[in-house]
Amino acid sequence: MGKKSKKEKKVKGADKTAAKMEKKVSKRSKREEEDLEALIAEFQNLDAKKTQVTETSCPPPSARLNASLSAHPEKDELILFGGEFFNGKKTYLYNDLFFYSIRKNSWLKSEIPNPPPPRCSHQAVVVPQCGGQLWVFGGEFASPNGEQFYHYKDLWVLHLATHTWENIKAPGGPLGRSGHRMVLSKRQLLVFGGFHESTRDFIYYNDIYAFSLDTFSWSRLAPSGFAPSPRSACQMTSTADGAGVIIYGGYSKVRVKKDVEKGTIHSDMFLLKQDGKDGQEKWSWSRLSPSGSKPPPRSGFSLAVGPTGRAVLFGGVCDEEEEELLEGDFYNDLYLYDTAKNRWFPGVLRGTKSEKKKRRRGKKAGAEDEGAETKEEEEEAVARGPTEVIKEIVTEDGTVMTIKEVIPGAQEEEEEDEEEEEEDDSASAPMVEPCPRSSAMATVRQGKLYLYGGMFEVGDRQFTLSDFYCLDLHKMDRWEVLVEMDPKTQEWLEESESEEEEEEVEEETKGAEGEEEESEDSENDQEEEEEEEEHPVVQEGETVTDYQIRTEQYWIKLARANMGPNAKDKKVAKVAVAMAKVFYEDQ
Repeated sequence: MGKKSKKEKKVKGADKTAAKMEKKVSKRSKREEEDLEALIAEFQNLDAKKTQVTETSCPPPSARLNASLSAHPEKDELILFGGEFFNGKKTYLYNDLFFYSIRKNSWLKSEIPNPPPPRCSHQAVVVPQCGGQLWVFGGEFASPNGEQFYHYKDLWVLHLATHTWENIKAPGGPLGRSGHRMVLSKRQLLVFGGFHESTRDFIYYNDIYAFSLDTFSWSRLAPSGFAPSPRSACQMTSTADGAGVIIYGGYSKVRVKKDVEKGTIHSDMFLLKQDGKDGQEKWSWSRLSPSGSKPPPRSGFSLAVGPTGRAVLFGGVCDEEEEELLEGDFYNDLYLYDTAKNRWFPGVLRGTKSEKKKRRRGKKAGAEDEGAETKEEEEEAVARGPTEVIKEIVTEDGTVMTIKEVIPGAQEEEEEDEEEEEEDDSASAPMVEPCPRSSAMATVRQGKLYLYGGMFEVGDRQFTLSDFYCLDLHKMDRWEVLVEMDPKTQEWLEESESEEEEEEVEEETKGAEGEEEESEDSENDQEEEEEEEEHPVVQEGETVTDYQIRTEQYWIKLARANMGPNAKDKKVAKVAVAMAKVFYEDQ
């Protein structure tokens, strides 16, 4: 026998280390999962009492993240399942099922007997057979305090034609996990990556499994080549011919010290390709080097498959770790990946017809021909981009939320005739786009991208969203708002030292609560009015830039008070500039 190469030894060693870690995590998490199994069983007992399918018209689903949003294969409908919500004190997991009618712009809640138990960070894939099927695998359940986790390894199918759930019990499947990815590749479901976490340990996976839709059996693939490193929350897209999948990005973390963890945002790309005939397939990994403009590194982005097999990536967050402080920059940009050309490019909104007409008129005199003019416009649109207008909304608890709106880029040439000014007035309304977020749900139906919910953070607070948007990927003109975000629904409860102390205080103050609330409300209103009056006034003839420079320290102090002492100076400065601009424009 020949000697093993260093590379082969390295791979074998990595497999052994992963196996040991997997066993270690499994032992430590077993007790936690046994505790949670009892809680999950209670949910299943309640669901078991339902014997009939009931469908009721309802308002849009509550705020959530890490749910699944899928497009019905035969109808103009979207299917939303599961998800989670955290209000700062308690974690809620869902297993509710909603259908959204695109034509009617209405929601329907469907209660079907014996559904999967509550979960988030699972995967759902639509299969166009037997009237349509929704396949669901894995995910996680968390204790109400968010300190214990149960990772599912179950496989379910929702038969859309008959409205029935079926639990598929097939041995040999992946271990329990969440944050994995699953796609349809010909007649099989491919599952890649994910992670498993307990109170003390965690492990990330880079294994890949195939579930046959013909034999209803699992098999673990053993591709040749070098696989992506273990990760979760990556982008996984089928190739145009269905003979493989493309992996992009993802997130993982390692323990560098006893109580110190370090996260890694991946931005590499891989191709998993299948060769050979049926029954003799061989799989292989290879690394991809795409052309174009790749998205900046991020995690928690939303992904969907658009027209002509293009992968669509929206938003996400890039966490900045400094010692014990973790802050994130959230995104609301859009990137497209052409699987056939292996090329990334940013998704730039083109604006309305009147806006495009104005831009063309402004450039007509300086362009030598139409071809040069069009090319110059495209280059300028990418380089200049839209102008962001930041508005602030104050929630009931006083937290300042910043919402971004986008106005198409202004003309460099300021000379305009009267007709152009009239067009300016008619097309001056700002284009609304989703605010920056991560962990939103996305899917594509009939060439339109639908985006629901997600979350963003302000200081130490997490805001879970329930807004709903639509973007025509053929026109790429503007986002359509289907459900607006209501700031009053942004609930956040601060952690208390003891629930018992809260109850005692509540009982002691119950009698005088009404009078105190009235006096506090009037005092708060008075304080708010005084604060508004104390803002530095805009001097006559003062530009917004001059005003921002003159009042810089005041707005930084105010932004710091809203964002908390742990917010980074850089982010505080950004918010301060935005606040000054909003106040200036309101005067």
